[in-house]
Amino acid sequence: MLDRLGRITFRHVVAASLGLVALLFAIGLALREDLSETPYLKIAGSGFIFNYRVADATYGFTALVQKPVKNFSIIAADFENPAGGPPLHVEHRLSPRTTRYGLQTPPVRGIEKGKPYKVTVQLIQNGDGAVLFKDSFTVTSNLSDAVLPPEPLTIGPGYTRNPNLPDGWTSPEAGHLL
Repeated sequence: MLDRLGRITFRHVVAASLGLVALLFAIGLALREDLSETPYLKIAGSGFIFNYRVADATYGFTALVQKPVKNFSIIAADFENPAGGPPLHVEHRLSPRTTRYGLQTPPVRGIEKGKPYKVTVQLIQNGDGAVLFKDSFTVTSNLSDAVLPPEPLTIGPGYTRNPNLPDGWTSPEAGHLL
């Protein structure tokens, strides 16, 4: 047996190494994702945010950039306005620091429980203005904005009770005093 081990030459080691490299390359090639089939953006999540302390509600989404895009390209979104009227337009410039972006409406009113609100998203390339990605989806709230107080609960930098808030204000949906 020692005689056989003695016959392993440098040529055998190189051939075995090249075979292993070729096998690993073939496995990597078979498992890689084709970027041409991947969309530029992926909507990771969406929803409504009710901030009782300041008496406002917003809605938005998180988008993940999945393909290389020119720096300072724009993610533009048109959110259906729950109060009616024209859509709320929001834009965010892409930077080389991150691939995750959150877009959110300014404070909105007129939110109805269970009603879907349409959002249209576009990725606009910096420079030539080409639309690289376009999609639309809906966001539905499980609350109406009737749960919000008529004015902020607190004022100032601390938690000082708002003197303009009616005593014993009760949220119609929550059914309890705030």
